[in-house]
Amino acid sequence: MKNIFLIVFFFLSVNFILGQVAAGSFVIALPQGEFAEKNDNTGFGFQIQGSLPTPGKVNPISFGLSIGYYIFQSSTERRPFSLTIPDVTVEVDRSHNMANFHFLIKGSPLTGTVRPYLELVGGGSYLFTETKIYSNYEDKEIASDTNFDDWAWSYGGGGGVLILVARNLGDVSNLFVDLKVRYLKGTEARYLTKDDIEIEGLTGKVYYYPRTSQTDLLTIHLGVSAFF
Repeated sequence: MKNIFLIVFFFLSVNFILGQVAAGSFVIALPQGEFAEKNDNTGFGFQIQGSLPTPGKVNPISFGLSIGYYIFQSSTERRPFSLTIPDVTVEVDRSHNMANFHFLIKGSPLTGTVRPYLELVGGGSYLFTETKIYSNYEDKEIASDTNFDDWAWSYGGGGGVLILVARNLGDVSNLFVDLKVRYLKGTEARYLTKDDIEIEGLTGKVYYYPRTSQTDLLTIHLGVSAFF
């Protein structure tokens, strides 16, 4: 799975280098349908994307890649380092996350100060629960592990509006505030919430009870978009 994301990041980097539009946004991720019934937690994170060519009246359609990362739950607690060394405690952080990537097609035929647009996307989402251990004194990561993960394919679309805020900023010809909403239809996946993990105090054994559902998601974006 890591190799897939390395490939995606490589292509996204090439897109940013050769592309003419780069965007990034803060995201609120809201589970929908069956996903909301099984996971009623709101996710928070970010999304970045690059596309080319610069959309307008001459070239209203652009193509690119989009990557998002959202945290739905996180917790921090102090625990003994091991059953045999109970007098040394460490900070244990656990998070329940989603990372997704999509190929996108964007239509934006208008010019001017306010530019509405539409997007179609297709790709997939990686759902995973991760635990990290930190030293109490140095706040240094000691170890980490992915406790449970799964993959879901997804597709969807959305729309937004670009609001021009600046022109001619060096290599950036136009800088916009970018507001948009995107809906994703996701296939079935297995995942954990904080209520699905059981740890036996005496033996240290860990039991996972994953949930299964479709992974539909509504995302609300507030960010910026730069035209080069």
